[in-house]
Amino acid sequence: MRNVLNVGRRESVSKIIADEDIQLFARATGDLNPVHLDEAYARKTPFKGRIAQGLLTAGLISAVLANKLPGPGTIYLSQTLRFMSPVRIGDKITATVEVLSVAHRKIRLKTTCVNQHGTIVLSGEAEVLAPIAANSG
Repeated sequence: MRNVLNVGRRESVSKIIADEDIQLFARATGDLNPVHLDEAYARKTPFKGRIAQGLLTAGLISAVLANKLPGPGTIYLSQTLRFMSPVRIGDKITATVEVLSVAHRKIRLKTTCVNQHGTIVLSGEAEVLAPIAANSG
């Protein structure tokens, strides 16, 4: 079997961001910023309404890494993030990772999240250690 971690390989996951996701993330992390939780407050901000936490969106990248590419057993080493556009309740976010380089088990990946309109809401790069089984062959 050939190496499944070839440069250029891409995988994605999609999720519609719900109010419940924002509430649960706030409870789990303690991020109680009112721009995420208080509509009246958020309307007075440059966002003109509530937005999801940036790291909630970034968590979708982790889902791709853990479940698809490289997959179960992946060890997250680092991640850069650039938040490009707000994510709102009801947005369908698609997180995509693309293999940029492979050096034995160390994989460098381009990471991107886009909304249902194709707007990039988050971009960055990740470095992971692939599970041993994913790089054998």
